Amino acid sequence: QVQLVESGGGLVQAGGSLRLSCAVSGTTIRFSTMAWYRQAPGNERELVATISTGGTPDYRDSVKGRLTISRDNARNLAFLQMNSLKPEDTAVYYCNMAGNLWGKGTLVTVSS
Repeated sequence: QVQLVESGGGLVQAGGSLRLSCAVSGTTIRFSTMAWYRQAPGNERELVATISTGGTPDYRDSVKGRLTISRDNARNLAFLQMNSLKPEDTAVYYCNMAGNLWGKGTLVTVSS
């Protein structure tokens, strides 16, 4: 059974940093695009960043220059380094694998 487990969320002040991790078990991530989504209260889930099997990242405009997605195929991990956080980054962050596999999410709260 494939499982994705996010960790690293928490409460941080505006301007601070967090590093989210996504640990995948039950399969290898090597052949799959990995992604991070987020969902703020009252909003739809939105795509934050993707990273291809070859390591090419892509970001939504509002996070460019502040968030960095990465992957470690050997350890079956994906990461989201979050710097210069803003209150509008507050959301539950979800790891996604291959477009259809999801973790349960980790809450990020940015205080002003």
